[in-house]
Amino acid sequence: MSFHINIYVTHDVMVVIVLQLLGMALVGIGLWLGVRRVCSPTSRPSRTWGAWTQSGSSWWWELSCSFWASRDASALCGRILSSSSFFPCSLGIIFFLELTTGILAFVFKDWIKDQLNLFINNNIRAYRDDIDLQNLIDFTQEYWECCGAFGADDWNLNIYFNCTDGNPSREKCGVPFSCCTKDPAEDVINTQCGYDSRAKPDSEQKDYINVKGCVPQFEKWLQDNLTLVAGIFIGVALLQIFGICLAQNLVSDIEAVRASCFFT
Repeated sequence: MSFHINIYVTHDVMVVIVLQLLGMALVGIGLWLGVRRVCSPTSRPSRTWGAWTQSGSSWWWELSCSFWASRDASALCGRILSSSSFFPCSLGIIFFLELTTGILAFVFKDWIKDQLNLFINNNIRAYRDDIDLQNLIDFTQEYWECCGAFGADDWNLNIYFNCTDGNPSREKCGVPFSCCTKDPAEDVINTQCGYDSRAKPDSEQKDYINVKGCVPQFEKWLQDNLTLVAGIFIGVALLQIFGICLAQNLVSDIEAVRASCFFT
């Protein structure tokens, strides 16, 4: 009986090791993307590690991959240390932390809105410094049909788009093409459609660009799709609870087999 238990535990450990190695590989990919961006000859000198963590898209890749790798590591440590309750307890702690984060996000939603505004404005400043970041901002503004954090004038924060008299850029008083209103008849994207758009009167700007900010548009999307968002969160929570129950059931079965082997 003990021979079969050892085979089962060894197989479980091997699966967790494979998942752990996969998570470490994904973390390595994120690090490689970040180093390549910072050390690229086309990057501006101001692109430091601090700027990378503020605006680099690989930072989000790094965070998510590290989360999954750490969770697999907890399972591996639990098997190696022969502590059968370690893994389900770690899942329970992770679930509790996620629940606490959701509650705090709802309570401090105004603070989160300010942080989101600060994050978007920092990315606006570095719009031309990073091609990955530029593509991310353009995708966001096109998808939400928005411009800037709270309005098109947020692009004054960028040295290429601000309206100061000393700005020699051709994009002065303009916005990126992703802010422009879409013409269904156009098959080719006009990347110069945002030139001089903010130099026009406010009443005329809405005919050429999206004047609403991305933060209000995101809030509106959440309100319009509240049922969908709530369903996704509830579904993920139920899956995690189901996983915790399965892990605890596995622990109980292992303990029962161990006890039977001990007494026999």
